[in-house]
Amino acid sequence: MKKTRILALILAFIGFLLIILFAYYQYNIGPVDSSSNADIEVVIPEGMSTDNIAKTLKDKNLIRSELFFKIYLRLNNIGSLKASTYLLTKSMTLEEIASTLEKGSANQDVIRLTFKEGETISDYAKLIADNTNITSEEFINTSRDISLLNSLIDDYWFLTDSILNEEIYYPLEGYLFPDTYEFAKDNLTSEEIIRTLLDEEEEKLSSYKEKLENIDIHSIITLASITELEGVKDEDRKMIISVFNNRLEQGMNLGSDVTTYYAFNEEMDSDLTSEMFNTYNPYNTRSSEMAGRLPVGPICNPSLSSIDAAINPSTSDYLYFVADKNRNVYFTRNASEHEEKVQELKENGDWIW
Repeated sequence: MKKTRILALILAFIGFLLIILFAYYQYNIGPVDSSSNADIEVVIPEGMSTDNIAKTLKDKNLIRSELFFKIYLRLNNIGSLKASTYLLTKSMTLEEIASTLEKGSANQDVIRLTFKEGETISDYAKLIADNTNITSEEFINTSRDISLLNSLIDDYWFLTDSILNEEIYYPLEGYLFPDTYEFAKDNLTSEEIIRTLLDEEEEKLSSYKEKLENIDIHSIITLASITELEGVKDEDRKMIISVFNNRLEQGMNLGSDVTTYYAFNEEMDSDLTSEMFNTYNPYNTRSSEMAGRLPVGPICNPSLSSIDAAINPSTSDYLYFVADKNRNVYFTRNASEHEEKVQELKENGDWIW
């Protein structure tokens, strides 16, 4: 009788365990969000490992578990996931996602590239190299080709001789509009990519053309590129431009750290030094020698929001701003108020560093 009771308990435990495992399986193969039909772009380059594919899907919140995704592939004998650019949704089941990646994109002759706002031409060159037969060096060299640049200046009204300044790192920095584009894989060239992004820039700037013809476009794009990295909210960006305009009018340097990062090719999460701040560079607005001056050119490719902020800035009497760790921006009128705000953020644990 006792043995029967023990056996029954064991069987009950096994049954309970099976129910839990089944529920866990169903949970992980189900859609992350069955109500979401928004397309999410996933780029799987050639040679990407299964581990990195799983991480990419998890980072984009398309699967619940990297480990379970890999287990599912093993259980279903799915050994090859094809390199391509996919549009997936959170409403897709794990089975649908795995099947899509196993079959590959429906149109293998087309490649989709997403160029992000706030990124530089060197970032774009790496993206292109990772997904096409064009090397990073080839793209950058093409973007610097004087013959091509002169042709582009003739073809696009918003490009001026300012981009030919020899101190500029990348002449087309700031002018390649960030967006998602489709290209035919065969015979894709650097010039085709450049002109496609410039075509989009031209379309986006068309409604501002009359206003831009009466001001220095290069300065506008340069200001837009700085505020792209300094602010997140539209209203903050417009106010940041007002601060920059006020400082320029008073002959002050802009004092923007993001320009120093660009000047010395440093990663944005690295530490800047006092030596860097005090070293002259035509991009480094922390240098006292850059007082009353903009950088020689843009430091990234800005969004339309930042371009609009530079064209239509707020009006204020602020001369300083600082952002906290949550990217909230605070504006002050003088150095004393600025230092008080910085100290307050530090005391409250909101300081960005």
